[in-house]
Amino acid sequence: MKVIAVIPARYASTRFPAKLLQDLGGMSVIRRTYLAAVETGLFDDVFVVTDSHLIFDEIVQHGGKAIMSKKEHESGSDRIAEAVEDLAVDVVINVQGDEPFIDKKPLEMLVEVFRNDTTKRVDLASLMFEINDTTEIENPNNVKVITDKEGFALYFSRSVIPYPREVGVGVRYMKHIGIYAFRKQALMDFYNLPMGILEASEKLEQLRYLENGKRIMMVETTHGSIGIDTPEDLEKARQLIAN
Repeated sequence: MKVIAVIPARYASTRFPAKLLQDLGGMSVIRRTYLAAVETGLFDDVFVVTDSHLIFDEIVQHGGKAIMSKKEHESGSDRIAEAVEDLAVDVVINVQGDEPFIDKKPLEMLVEVFRNDTTKRVDLASLMFEINDTTEIENPNNVKVITDKEGFALYFSRSVIPYPREVGVGVRYMKHIGIYAFRKQALMDFYNLPMGILEASEKLEQLRYLENGKRIMMVETTHGSIGIDTPEDLEKARQLIAN
């Protein structure tokens, strides 16, 4: 089974433009993320896929591998699908460019999902971890996920799901970590499907998979990650590096 990691990297982030080129401990956010993926040793290859010559040059000039997108894309999955369309791979890991503190263990867990899926029931796998702070649960920048009893995703939302109409019933709130593992065929199917109303409403690309019957296995981890969506997130990351 050939496994590669691809890091989609847009320059024009809506909430924090040029965030991937911001300094984080003497190195750009995107370069730190790329090196973290390489250093896991889990992948046959690692690429950054970007629409920005600045990001492309940042990776290549430091000895990394990058691919320029040929088209404009609505989502990271679209960008990755274009990049891997002609590559002979089985599983593609989508590492978010703004997740510089990725850890080997949860990525290894995602790869194992496919190694153990002998009947090929799983189209995608992704990560989640439990959150308990009310502010974190209610924050729309934190995407929440609910699953069925086998661990397959039922829905993702920026809203609080499930809604706590009744408290004390044992509900756990799970935050989605935006790292995906795809079977290549699922990724290519996504590439050829139109955006649905759920994805358009929530601005969450994973909903296109669910709307079209793809099965996403969620893997629980205790390895929380710091995603850099805002300048405040960047400051938290800098403090973590400094300490």
